[in-house]
Amino acid sequence: MALKKKYRFGDREIMGEEIPFEAEKESWSTYILQDGTSLKMKAVVSSIVRLDEYLPTGDPIYLVNASNIVATDVPEHLKRH
Repeated sequence: MALKKKYRFGDREIMGEEIPFEAEKESWSTYILQDGTSLKMKAVVSSIVRLDEYLPTGDPIYLVNASNIVATDVPEHLKRH
């Protein structure tokens, strides 16, 4: 069992614990911009914390620390050479 500690949630500090996880799938979302650019984006999660705080549905609240990874395929006429 993980050690509980305080985490900042809005203007409060709430007890919670980091939950070990394994990425099942990290998919890219692709967006085609009007200027012809293809932009791909995905979130890569580094940690997940389950707080001792609950939604009205009874589900626990999770804090997720992630980085957004972006890749682009830009048309030549938009590049600076």
